[in-house]
Amino acid sequence: MKVLACSILLILSTSAAVFGQTASIDRSAVESRRTQTAELESRLMGRNMPYAVVLPIDYSSKESSARRYPVVYLLHGLTGRFDNWVTKSSVVAASERYPVIIVTPEGENGWYTDNRTPGRKYESYLLKELIPEIDKKFRTISDGDHRAIAGLSMGGYGAIKFGLKYPDLFALAGSFSGALGAASITQKAIPGAIGKTIDEIFGSPESETRKANDLFDIVRRSTPDKIKEFPFLYLDCGTEDFLFQNNRDFVALLLEKKVPHEFRQLPGGHNWKYWDTQVEEFLEVAEQHFKIGVMIKNR
Repeated sequence: MKVLACSILLILSTSAAVFGQTASIDRSAVESRRTQTAELESRLMGRNMPYAVVLPIDYSSKESSARRYPVVYLLHGLTGRFDNWVTKSSVVAASERYPVIIVTPEGENGWYTDNRTPGRKYESYLLKELIPEIDKKFRTISDGDHRAIAGLSMGGYGAIKFGLKYPDLFALAGSFSGALGAASITQKAIPGAIGKTIDEIFGSPESETRKANDLFDIVRRSTPDKIKEFPFLYLDCGTEDFLFQNNRDFVALLLEKKVPHEFRQLPGGHNWKYWDTQVEEFLEVAEQHFKIGVMIKNR
C-alpha cells in the first residue's frame, strides 16, 4: 500500500534506465501541420516552458470555425520531455479519429509536484498557467467536464494525482504504467536517479510534501463524499512491467474504497511499444466519457 513491496523496490533500483524513453516509431508525425509547439513565459517556473499541441483534423476547416473541443493533457515520464508523445508514439495519427485537442506539457524530472525551491512549481505551473493559456489560445470547452489528463510512468503518477487533488478540473484521469507509489520512495531505499529525483522534489520521508502527494494516502483518507467528487480513473499496466504489483496494490485500494475506475492488465513491459497502444485506448475511453459525438452535434 503506502510503502512499495520490497520486491518492487529491488527491481526499481536496477531499472532506472527504463524510465527513459527510446523512440520506437517514425518521427514523421511531428511534421503534421496539426501539431504546434510553443513556449509559455512562466512566472512560477521563472523560465520559458515548452509544450506541444495536436489539433483535431477539422480544427482549421471553415465548417468547424466555431466549434469548441474537449482537451486531453498527456504527461511524459522521468528523463522524458514535452514532445515525447508527438515524436515517439503514433498519437498524432491516432488523433485523426478523435475530436479533441491534445496538449503535451514539459514536466522535466519534477514529478509534477511543487517544491519550495524556486523554479520547481510543477503542479502549480500546469494548473495555474498552462491550462489557462491553452483555454485562451485555442477553442477549448474550458470546463472540467471536458478536460482529461493522462500520462506514462512518472506522468501516470502525476495524472492520477491531479485527478484526485483537483477533481473539479478533470473529468477523467489516466495512468499507463504509472509509478503510483512514488511518494514513498527515497534515495536511501533506491540509490540512483530515481531515488535522487524523488528526494529532491518530495524531501524527507516525513515531509508534508510527501504526505500531500501520496496517492495511496490521499485515497485512504478520503471520505465517501470526497470519493464521489473524484473523476473517473483509468489505469493500465503491462504484466511484465516492474511496476505491475505497485499498480495492483493501488487498484486493490480503489476497490476497497469503492472509487470508480477501470484497470486493464495486459501483456507488455515498460516501453513505448506498450504505451503507444494504450494511449489510443485512452482516447477511446475519453471519447466515450465525453460523449464527443453527441456534444459536437449539439453545439
